[in-house]
Amino acid sequence: MLVVALVLAGCTGDDADDDAAPDTTEATESTVSGETETEGPDVEEFDGSVEDFYRVPDPLPSGAPGDVLRTMPVEAPEGETGLRVMYLSTDAEDDVRAVTGLIYVPTDEAPEGGWPVVAWAHGTSGLAAPCAPSRAPAPPPAFGVEGVRVATDYIGLGPEGEIHPYLSAAAEGHAVIDGVAAARSLPDVHAGDQWVVTGVSQGGHAALVTGEMAAERLPDAELLGTVAIAPGSELGSTYGDEIQIKIITTMVLVGVAAEDPSVAIEDYLGPEAAAAAQVIETGCVADIIGGALVGIAGSPDYFTTDPRTSPVGEAWLEENDPGQVVSEAPLLVVQGGQDILVVPARTDALIERECGIGQVVDLLEVPEGDHDTVTGLAEDDIATWLAARFAGEPAATTCD
Repeated sequence: MLVVALVLAGCTGDDADDDAAPDTTEATESTVSGETETEGPDVEEFDGSVEDFYRVPDPLPSGAPGDVLRTMPVEAPEGETGLRVMYLSTDAEDDVRAVTGLIYVPTDEAPEGGWPVVAWAHGTSGLAAPCAPSRAPAPPPAFGVEGVRVATDYIGLGPEGEIHPYLSAAAEGHAVIDGVAAARSLPDVHAGDQWVVTGVSQGGHAALVTGEMAAERLPDAELLGTVAIAPGSELGSTYGDEIQIKIITTMVLVGVAAEDPSVAIEDYLGPEAAAAAQVIETGCVADIIGGALVGIAGSPDYFTTDPRTSPVGEAWLEENDPGQVVSEAPLLVVQGGQDILVVPARTDALIERECGIGQVVDLLEVPEGDHDTVTGLAEDDIATWLAARFAGEPAATTCD
């Protein structure tokens, strides 16, 4: 049976570590979206429980996207220190939201100009608060870059009582970019002004939209490259993967309904599907895959109205499908030949779209790779591509 979500990260965990961490007590300038804030909120060095860390302050302190609210040490590899962070961002409606994530910093002295930054966008973990990857901290891949690593949970994923708006460009892209701004705002992180973004599956979608937003949202830092591995894209179409897309569309619908009370999932899903979809609001990806949705997704009455063809769905696709804006940074798309979740035909359509708008994009095909193995199999090639970006070399393009 096909599994049906764009999967990488795990869901749960509650262990913290008290290792030494960078000083986070001073707020510095934040220049997200071109706005300069000389004084942000005081940064709390949180010493409570992990569960309490994810309870958002009410009311939220005033500040700019990227301002850090609190930090908490987490275990890190030798030669690094790790932080669990909560910082400010904004959602698709421009409302201020608290976002959680992780930052890993080398303990060596930073080079002149600061450490390069690698932002990591994780694959599908779920929509509910317990599914945030930062709750079970694990260092994201560095792809050969010695520097600061930043891994956001995305808007709505992590804080207690919230639901993540799945595959929302704003929920992903704003959170990734503002996470980089958060790292740069902490004095002892010593993050520089050059960065790259990498991501897999849902995180590939996040990397794509981050590349499209970065120059405007974080103008005082230079995005050098975007790596999208098995990315979610062409979300309104199917490529022989109808079961997967039905489940993904249902997850999107649940996220949209959580953000917009005027949207009711019962208007789109049949009774059996609507009942089964409740697992999305509380469970993580393993619960969704192992739940009733998989068994009924092939039913002809799964949708009473296909959300993708409704006015709400068409507007959502226009706003959130990547490949509509040229990024100043070059793009590397990685695709496994054996991937049955993000099938090669879907990525081929994305490449055609990106070439059509004039994006500098290169396609790295990994014939033996599937959805779970393609990142590891492509790691060395990705590292070489990123090293060339930091070295200032021109990027190749498949479009030629």
